[in-house]
Amino acid sequence: MFNWFSFLTYAVVTAITPGPNNIMSMTNGSRKGFRKALPFNLGIWVGFSIVMVLCTVFCSLLSALIPKIKTPMLVVGAAYMLYLAWETFRSGGIEEGSHRDGFLSGLLLQFINPKIYVYCIMSMEAYILPYFSGQVLPLLGFALLLAFIGFFFTLCWSAFGSVFHWLFSKHAKVVNTIMALLLVYCAVSLFLA
Repeated sequence: MFNWFSFLTYAVVTAITPGPNNIMSMTNGSRKGFRKALPFNLGIWVGFSIVMVLCTVFCSLLSALIPKIKTPMLVVGAAYMLYLAWETFRSGGIEEGSHRDGFLSGLLLQFINPKIYVYCIMSMEAYILPYFSGQVLPLLGFALLLAFIGFFFTLCWSAFGSVFHWLFSKHAKVVNTIMALLLVYCAVSLFLA
């Protein structure tokens, strides 16, 4: 019997922890407010959904390739996170517009975000495929559920950033430094697992 409690616990804990989506959403929420950060978050949701579906479809096919592609994916993902960390660190205070915080940026971030690949692969291999292998509709449903859980917590991080805008704007350099360090931590932690 499928263990919903264990699966949802893993999905929620993984989705709520800091990662590129959550940190960038909080930063955008802080800089622009919740509503103006929504296009970036919607881009995350669409990209997240696409990646979850693709990852689910190819999870069993990629099993043989994962050891071979893991390192390059981690290197590219870590490099991008370090780039985001640098940009976050060197940015000034509150900025109204940026080419890195719109719908397309949120969508494209998903294709190089190793955290969501690990999130999907672990969810599929450990919880879902043993019970629903070969069942297209349930697998699609689980992929979209995983994407929605991730999107929901991304919105929570954006709301948190928006609510604490006054604090973040008053101490922009400290906040940017902390966010940059969290992104560096995310990049480094990819190689510690």
